[in-house]
Amino acid sequence: MLKVEEMSKGEIQALLLRANFGHLGCSRDGHTYVVPMNYAYDGEDVYFLTTEGTKTEFISANSEICFQVEEVTDPARWRSVMVLGHARRITQQEEVESAMQLITESNPTLTPALNRTEIGAWHRANKIVLYRVHPNAVYGRKTA
Repeated sequence: MLKVEEMSKGEIQALLLRANFGHLGCSRDGHTYVVPMNYAYDGEDVYFLTTEGTKTEFISANSEICFQVEEVTDPARWRSVMVLGHARRITQQEEVESAMQLITESNPTLTPALNRTEIGAWHRANKIVLYRVHPNAVYGRKTA
């Protein structure tokens, strides 16, 4: 049986700074939506970018989100951090530039869905949207 224990604040910070990929969970009208996301963390807030679509529709309806980051070395050795907070759309030019710089520095090979996304007959425009999440709560667990 695996022994699971709480991560220290320092371990949580280190994982959020080290990783650059997680899962965004959001909900609206009784439906849950979870998607993989690249992100950046500045030691306080989580930043991510996307294009207009399902994620932005869910967040517009309910800004309360969960962001989960993990590090798995094998099935018996893992670390997981959950960040709970509200996603706030970034619109001020100075903050947009700062967030984009942080995101691209944290993810130098990031190529988000900026080229036209086509699924069947559905087409999505290339409008980039940036979000900042200031955590209301952060939890971390790991195997011992």
